[in-house]
Amino acid sequence: MSVALNARAPTKVTLPPDNPSDWPKHRFEDLLAISRKDYEPLQLAALQHRFAQQKTTVAALERLVNRQGVERIDSFADALPLFFDHRVYKAYPLSLIETRDFAKLTAWLNKLTTHDLTRMDLGGLKTLDDWLTRLDEFGMIVGHSTGTTGKLSFIPRSQTEWPAWDWAYNEATRATSGVDSRTDHVPTFFPGYRDGHQMMLKMLKLFNVPAAGGWENYYTLYPTTVSSDLMSLAGRLQSAEDKGELDELGLDPALLQARQEMIEQGRRREQDMEAWFGKLIEDFRGQRVKIGGTYADLTRVAMQGAAKGLKCEFAPGSFIMAGGGMKGFKGAPEDWRGLVKSFFGIDRMHSIYGMSECMHVAPLCACGHYHFMPHVIPILIDKDANELPREGVQTGRLALFDLLAETYWGGFISGDQITMHWDEDCACGWKGPYAETEVTRFADIEGGDDKITCAGSAQAYNEFMDYVMEV
Repeated sequence: MSVALNARAPTKVTLPPDNPSDWPKHRFEDLLAISRKDYEPLQLAALQHRFAQQKTTVAALERLVNRQGVERIDSFADALPLFFDHRVYKAYPLSLIETRDFAKLTAWLNKLTTHDLTRMDLGGLKTLDDWLTRLDEFGMIVGHSTGTTGKLSFIPRSQTEWPAWDWAYNEATRATSGVDSRTDHVPTFFPGYRDGHQMMLKMLKLFNVPAAGGWENYYTLYPTTVSSDLMSLAGRLQSAEDKGELDELGLDPALLQARQEMIEQGRRREQDMEAWFGKLIEDFRGQRVKIGGTYADLTRVAMQGAAKGLKCEFAPGSFIMAGGGMKGFKGAPEDWRGLVKSFFGIDRMHSIYGMSECMHVAPLCACGHYHFMPHVIPILIDKDANELPREGVQTGRLALFDLLAETYWGGFISGDQITMHWDEDCACGWKGPYAETEVTRFADIEGGDDKITCAGSAQAYNEFMDYVMEV
């Protein structure tokens, strides 16, 4: 099916349901000019195509299909009983990492992908970082979560997904910033670590480093790599230290030394960041730059700089790409956005909304809304995991089906509560559903324990989770 775009006639966009990975190759201007009413039938057909491809090739999905008794998908709601919740990607015994049993950890991950990971050489692996690097060498792009719930979630993405992911991400950032990072390279500041397998850091390496024009133009607060082993064992290490049992864990002394260095960095991070930004502000005065980071980090820098009477003087065309909310920062002034823009001398902050489990990211429009592209299917669900109406303004838990996921199941129930507008009435002119910028984590609402009610049979889903946990 082709959809004619009135704004750029006679341009047409073809969205083949049997190859949704080609959809992001279109310019965002074309994709966001199509009404969702025109592409939703194509999304459903593409979802059916992915289901047919993976229902017998992704072992975990096959088990859930059999447990839930889903034989066909005739609507988005029909697919909800097959969506994975956040537990699935961390449903392994933590002991596998503590004992470095990478054979069993690989066997567990193998249930979530169409790739045969049993063919991967596991010789010589000593750390979790070694294992993740070996997966990269095998053709995977496995990133993990931050582990704030106590365990890392591993997303079984691969090089198969890379071309579509690359197109989708770069078009979304071009949509919000107006800068084509594939051709317009801008020196970039990021107030964090230089590398790591955590998904955000992995994405920065994949996307931001080329956008900056190479590593030599990518400036980070710390020149070091974040250890996945430390992120995974953070809770266990702290508990052992509190009990005076740290030495009994038998961990590599180098790992414990790295942990101590990270603790020390964390204690002085605010001072380090002030000094680091101060130097960059002087060194790049009059130059065009891109500034990244969380809103909280940039607000702190702006507050400290303004208190000293400082102000940035970057060249026109400089821009901020920020996100992540305030991350518990309570000292921000009411007009923190105005303060940040004034201090950095930049008119507008750009942003995208996404999550580790989904390759799609929603660009922020000029009117301050996140717009969803056709290659993802957003579904809002209520507390009982029933689909909310796809009309008007609705607030609920966000579930997503990532149509770009070719080698793993794209259905995922997030931990985010959002407010979605379905009537395509944003003053920016972009079509498709859009979300307000206020995103709330259910874990924050519920005191840290995000209990997800699964669609379909709860008993069937629990039996499925038992299967995923088996190693």
